[in-house]
Amino acid sequence: MRSARDRKTHVPVHVVWEITLACNLKCGHCGSRAGKRRANELSTAECLDVVRQLAAAGTREITLIGGEAYLRKDWLEIAAEIARLGLHCGLQTGARGLTRERIAAAYAAGVRAIGISVDGLRDLHDELRGVKGSHDQAIQAIKWVSEVGIEPGVNSQINLRSMPELDGIFDEIVAAGAKYWQVQLTVAMGNAVDNSQILLQPHQIVDVVDKLAELYHRGRDVGLRLLPGNSIGYFGRHEAYWRSLTDDVTHWGGCTAGETTLGLEADGTIKSCPSLPKSHFAGGETRTSTIEEALKALESRNVRRDGNRGRSFCGSCYYWNVCRGGCTWVSHVLEGRRGDNPYCYYRATTLARRGLRETIVKVADAPDEPFAVGRFEVRLEHEDGSRAPRSLGLDDKPRKRGRLGLCQSCYEYMSLGERHCPHCGEVNRPKFVADAKLELDVQIALDEIERHGRRILELAAAAGQDTPAPE
Repeated sequence: MRSARDRKTHVPVHVVWEITLACNLKCGHCGSRAGKRRANELSTAECLDVVRQLAAAGTREITLIGGEAYLRKDWLEIAAEIARLGLHCGLQTGARGLTRERIAAAYAAGVRAIGISVDGLRDLHDELRGVKGSHDQAIQAIKWVSEVGIEPGVNSQINLRSMPELDGIFDEIVAAGAKYWQVQLTVAMGNAVDNSQILLQPHQIVDVVDKLAELYHRGRDVGLRLLPGNSIGYFGRHEAYWRSLTDDVTHWGGCTAGETTLGLEADGTIKSCPSLPKSHFAGGETRTSTIEEALKALESRNVRRDGNRGRSFCGSCYYWNVCRGGCTWVSHVLEGRRGDNPYCYYRATTLARRGLRETIVKVADAPDEPFAVGRFEVRLEHEDGSRAPRSLGLDDKPRKRGRLGLCQSCYEYMSLGERHCPHCGEVNRPKFVADAKLELDVQIALDEIERHGRRILELAAAAGQDTPAPE
C-alpha cells in the first residue's frame, strides 16, 4: 500500500525491474520487442547493490520481469537478496519453460507473487505469443504456482482479438486456480505498432470497461479479484468498485510512476515507468548514478506523469485535478506527449452522449529497437465517421473543487464542493468515500442474491420442477 506521504516524498515503494530482455516467446504485441538480451546487462554484483540501494530508499516491493526473468542465470540470487532485505518479491512471466521445479525454487528463494500471462484461449494465445503450446504451459503453471502456496495471478492484454474471449479466459483461469487477474490494454509500442490492426479504438473502451465490470462482479462469487491496470480508465459508473485490493471504495488518483513507482532496465537505466522509453523518461543509470540521485533527476525533469493542463479534453475535464490525464504511457506512444489519454471511459461516454467518438490512425512506423514508438493521429469523429473539429472539449470542470465523494443517487464521483451532481442532476450531498463502502457492499450483495435467485429458477425450469417465485 502507498500512503499520501509516500507520494509527497517520492518514495519508490514499488519497482518493476527488467533483469533481462532475453525471452523465449515471440509476442506480436510486445512493447519492449524482447528476445535478445541487452549487450550490457548489469552483473550479479551490480544487481545485488541495486537491491540494497532500493531497500535503503524505502522500496517495499520489487517485481522481476523480462523478457523472461528466469532466463537470467542468477535470477534466484537476486530474488533471494530482495527477500533477505525484507522486501516483497514478485515475478511476472510468460511461463514457457516455467517448470514445477523452477516454481519451487522461486518460492524457496523468497518469491511470494507470480503473475502468468494469458492473452486468449489456446489458439489465440499461441498465435499472439508466437509459440505453439505456450497457452497450455501457462495454464499448467497457474496450477503449479498454487501448489507451492502462492496465490496465482494472471495478466491479460486486451485488444481486438482477445476482447471476444474475455469470458472464456475468465472461466479457464478460475478453473486453473487463479486468484488475481490484472488486465491491461495492448498499447501502441514496439511490436504492437507493427501489428496495429489489433489495437482497440478509443471509443471501444466503453465496451471493454462494461464487460470487465461484469467479470469483476462474477469474480467476487468465485474468489477471483479482477484488477484494472493503469491503462484501463477512468471514472464513470464502475469506478467505485474495483480500484482497491481491500474492498475499500476508492478511485483512480493519477498514476504514481516517478512518484512511488519506478522502472529499471537490465542495463541499469532508471525510469519513472517500466513501460515508457528511456529517451524521454529516464533519470539516470545505476552505473553512473545512485538511486537517490536518479529520483531527484526524475523530479527535476518533470518526468512524472503530470499530464498537461492545456491539452484538449483532459484540460477541460471534470476530473482533471485528480486524474491528471490518465496513463502517460498510452498517450505518449500515440502522440509523443503526456496527458490527454483518449482511452478513457468517462471521456468516451461523455462524447457519445454528444454524438461523437475518437479513433486512432497510424501515421508513422516504429523503429526496430526496444520500447520503440511510432506515431498515431487521434481523430474526433461524428457517429457517421465524418471528422469533427478537435477544438471541442468536455467543458465540464466542477464549479467548486474539492475531494471526491459518491453521489447518493447515481454512485458516480462528484466534488464535495458541489451540491448538484453533474451526472444525474440530483440535489444531494455526496457521501465521503469511506462512508459509501457499506451501502455499496449491501447493493452488491442484493444484486448477487437476485442473480442467484434467477439462476435457481432457470435450473429448476430446465429440470421440469415447479419452484415458487421468490417474494
